[in-house]
Amino acid sequence: MYKYIAKENNCRLDTFITTHNNLLSRSAVQKLILKGNVLVNTKPEKANYRLKTNDEIVISIPEPQPLDIMPENIPLDILYEDNDIIVINKKRGMIVHPAPGIYTGTLVNALLYHCHDLSGINGVIRPGIVHRLDKDTTGVMVAAKTDKAHISLAKQISTKTAQRCYLAIVNGNISENEGRINGNIGRHPVDRKKMAVLIDKGKPASTLFKVLERFSSRYTYIKCRLLTGRTHQIRVHMAYIGHPLLGDRCYSKCKNILDNRITGQALHSNTLTLFHPTTGRQMSFTAPLPYDMTTILNTLKNERK
Repeated sequence: MYKYIAKENNCRLDTFITTHNNLLSRSAVQKLILKGNVLVNTKPEKANYRLKTNDEIVISIPEPQPLDIMPENIPLDILYEDNDIIVINKKRGMIVHPAPGIYTGTLVNALLYHCHDLSGINGVIRPGIVHRLDKDTTGVMVAAKTDKAHISLAKQISTKTAQRCYLAIVNGNISENEGRINGNIGRHPVDRKKMAVLIDKGKPASTLFKVLERFSSRYTYIKCRLLTGRTHQIRVHMAYIGHPLLGDRCYSKCKNILDNRITGQALHSNTLTLFHPTTGRQMSFTAPLPYDMTTILNTLKNERK
């Protein structure tokens, strides 16, 4: 339990708490407020409640719920691990966390078996998960072992202090050598399983791209850096500019022989740079390109000879 007395006037309730408590992220505070775990003068208030001088704020932290997700002995490609974080190279086809109807075979199941201690901030379904990769996207991911590490990493990702770079093979020839794609991303208005660029709705999203290699007019090998972290962001943005990812059966109508050489989209989380939540030291992690993408690139290079 935490207790505070407001010294300032007209400050939002959620802003006040995140300013005065370094262990709680803004999203965690807002969830506590919604559940009635935050009282102002013994009464629940909304997140946007404007505090008055001498208001008493009491925060009750609920006990962790028992974990229903079972640990599973699934091999992990671990790039780095210490008492605060674990960095892995996620394989293609692995779902990051359980969802309705999917409670086994996920990265969370594997992490629970390997680590035994994960941050509980994201609840019983997503312990330790700070960010995610799509099922068929490979590469670097970090998970938090402590709540302190979780809050630090989440803030680094939201403030762009942590940088994520991806490698992708897209359809068509991108004429520009580099560029920036801006476009709000939200749920597709017709197909609710997909995301889409929306003109007046959705959340702001920005992706930087740089061409690494072109293969005639058929494919382009690119590097992308996320300036925001929206669901399916790179996949949606590249499809939006007319260059959907190779193998992306959700956002691409392109069909060719190379699609059969990869299960899912040709997208790889190549590097992740962050500041260690305890030492403050900047760290960078790299995952090698998966075999299927390497094979496709070699095929394209050989065809060009």
